[in-house]
Amino acid sequence: MHLVIELVHLQGCEQEVREAQEGSNEELKNECIMRLSWALVHSKQPEDVQRGIAMLESSLGTNTSPLKLREKLYLLAVGYYRCSEYARSREVVEECLKIEPDFRQAQTLKRAIEDRITKDGVIGIGIAATAVGLVAGGIAAALARRG
Repeated sequence: MHLVIELVHLQGCEQEVREAQEGSNEELKNECIMRLSWALVHSKQPEDVQRGIAMLESSLGTNTSPLKLREKLYLLAVGYYRCSEYARSREVVEECLKIEPDFRQAQTLKRAIEDRITKDGVIGIGIAATAVGLVAGGIAAALARRG
């Protein structure tokens, strides 16, 4: 059911963008693109998240307003986080926090990113230690058979 609602929402946003592009109001176009980007990076479909990231990256140079840039960077960081690109997400959210250090959503996202990087690092260390243990055990077993 949620997937159907998400699809309808995305289609509605895409229709808004198409209609806005037919007009000459740049502000309306930008607002529609931001709504679509938001919907895409929050989608459960990885290809939608990638589309949202691409849209946001291509729109970064189009508006120099600090508030708009902050919003774009935040959404971009969310997209990278949802694609498990945690290091890139952290870089982007830090840029966002340079614009507005008190932006609570960005602060929360940064903590989530850092927690995830730490968790993945601990898991990586555990996997490496297990692999080393298996290799050492294999060598010990081979030596025991020889001797």
